[in-house]
Amino acid sequence: MKTWDVASISEEDCLLFMWSSSPHLDQAIQLGKAWGFRWATVAFVWDKQRLNPGFYTMSQCELCLVFRRGKIPQPRGARNMRQLVQIKRTRHSEKPDAVRERIEKMFPHQCKIELFARKRHQGWDAWGLEIH
Repeated sequence: MKTWDVASISEEDCLLFMWSSSPHLDQAIQLGKAWGFRWATVAFVWDKQRLNPGFYTMSQCELCLVFRRGKIPQPRGARNMRQLVQIKRTRHSEKPDAVRERIEKMFPHQCKIELFARKRHQGWDAWGLEIH
């Protein structure tokens, strides 16, 4: 995946939001950097409200990381989005719509694409093998 040319489908000034589980955090950060983005922060923490056994603690959260290429895209939208998203997990690997909606409010005028999409959403381009 590190060799994918994500930069070619990205604007000069853009953000990359990437989901990662805690055990794979270091790999996710390396991947974002390999794609030509600078690590910024954890954008969202999803409390799945369902426990899974972990090696050290009971796992119930997934992270949505944010990386930056160039400057933060302008114009900006809402800047008061809460980081914690508490929504019960549904199907395997399906992410909560609330995060997508928050990104749309934060950056309402920018182009958006979802890699590994499972379904299409208005205003987003989608790439994935499981799109319905």
